[in-house]
Amino acid sequence: MDTIIIEENKRKGINPQKFALWIGMASIIMMFTGWTSAYIVKNAAGNWLEFGLPNMFYASTVTIILSSFVLHLSYIGYKKQRELMYKGLLVLAFVLGVTFIVMQYQGWMQLFGMGVDFKANVAGSFTYLITAAHAVHVLGGIAALIVAMIHAFSLKFRYTEKRKNRFELVLQYWHFVDILWIYLLLFMLNTK
Repeated sequence: MDTIIIEENKRKGINPQKFALWIGMASIIMMFTGWTSAYIVKNAAGNWLEFGLPNMFYASTVTIILSSFVLHLSYIGYKKQRELMYKGLLVLAFVLGVTFIVMQYQGWMQLFGMGVDFKANVAGSFTYLITAAHAVHVLGGIAALIVAMIHAFSLKFRYTEKRKNRFELVLQYWHFVDILWIYLLLFMLNTK
């Protein structure tokens, strides 16, 4: 009798891993909110270097949005038990995620080529800080994608609730870093 009640309570509650992920994402939001607030304050203080964002940042935005879309299709493939769709799109999402990081690096090189560095003006420092901190969080997502690929290719394919939940964690985090990047890009465009 007691085990039945415990099992029913487990089904009604929030998945503890998802809850931990949401808490982690909330703390990341707070960190970036602090940095963007400081960005606004420093921008209003004067002597702010005006510069346009490199085109590579726009191209990388398309790449991360596409990666998020592809990963979502992979998740749908897993739920519909379409193994090839699931695995192929998972690998493609990973490749697009790595491509995003490479494009961010190229964007930093373009910034540097425009004369925007860490020391010349606080505007450049904030731009590097915000974009690099986001890239670090994307690298965390890439690590999660690697683990997801290891599970996809090393375990016998079968649909289970545990695997679905594990994939949902990766998917939610990946969508989060995607939305976070869009916010950061729009923020930097509107405060230039």
